Amino acid sequence: MELSRCLFPAPLVPAPLVPASLASLDPSVHRRRFVGAATGTAAAVAVPLVSAGSRPSHVGTSDVIRLRDHVENLVDLDAERGGHTALERAALAGASEALGLQKRSTTQRVRQRLFALASDFTATAAWSLIDAGLLDNSGRHLDRALTLAGMAQDPEMTMQVWNLRAMLARQRAEYAEAVAAAQAAQATTAVRRSPMHASLAHARTAIGLAHSGEHRAALRSLDRAEDAMGKADMSVPLPIWMAFYGPAELHSITAIVRDVVGHPAEAEAAPYRALASLPEAYRRNRANTTVRLALAQLHQGDVEQAVATSGDVFDIMAGDSIPGRMRQALGSFQRDLITLAPSAHIAHEWIDRYRTEWGTP
Repeated sequence: MELSRCLFPAPLVPAPLVPASLASLDPSVHRRRFVGAATGTAAAVAVPLVSAGSRPSHVGTSDVIRLRDHVENLVDLDAERGGHTALERAALAGASEALGLQKRSTTQRVRQRLFALASDFTATAAWSLIDAGLLDNSGRHLDRALTLAGMAQDPEMTMQVWNLRAMLARQRAEYAEAVAAAQAAQATTAVRRSPMHASLAHARTAIGLAHSGEHRAALRSLDRAEDAMGKADMSVPLPIWMAFYGPAELHSITAIVRDVVGHPAEAEAAPYRALASLPEAYRRNRANTTVRLALAQLHQGDVEQAVATSGDVFDIMAGDSIPGRMRQALGSFQRDLITLAPSAHIAHEWIDRYRTEWGTP
């Protein structure tokens, strides 16, 4: 992470370790938890981050630290509950305060940090909508976040925004834009300085290329992602926003790419590797990877096994709502299940059993 991001850099988390060590990691060790997560976002929206009467005339390091903590709280809440509109509103409120503070008396250095924080808040708002499957306003948020990252001269934030832009474009089935966004991420200073950032950018490119029908290019990008991760020092800390990325996530992305290019056996093997290396705390990652495994099994004609595997998703997420992106993946599973086994009794049983759980936000 760029040390120039703020006067006191955002807390970092260790780069995800090799599979044998991953299971011991818990992201909650590295980030503060929201007190009362169920109501935390509403409180963040309803109550100003600093009361108007108590604001000092000069903005300094303590304001940067306070807002940085608030970003981390929102990231942590997202990890617990997934994206939702209350989280979007809380993030936009944080961006508004950061922009308001930079207009007051402060140093140029602090002003840039505030622009970076405003970009981070705005990107968090965009992500909350992407994860919820509410895509209409997320592109506008990302445009704003990218502008603010430029004003902050912050390559880390620029990389983060292009990564989200690639994810959004893929969800919209705008695959040429997904490739272009991932390639823009590859061009950032953050990628040039960090093999882990480079690995993520190449992995995003591979997904876009696979969906665009450029299968050989997709596999080359996937190889580059693996090579870059192989060069990374796993003891070097990663920024909070990249805490999700490591060997397990790359295996999960490999499953997507291999499935799309028509390599179902490899697509099935990759999720098993991902699940073996995912920390238990990453429930949503585990559920999403399980959907990928079920799809790979289904695409090999193993309908009964695929149905059984997909049912594990609801067990993993028991007690929590299914995020929008996961519901979309389950929707893809249902469509392929009906297509590949239209008269099979097991397909109708799956639909009857899980329609309510799957369709409820």
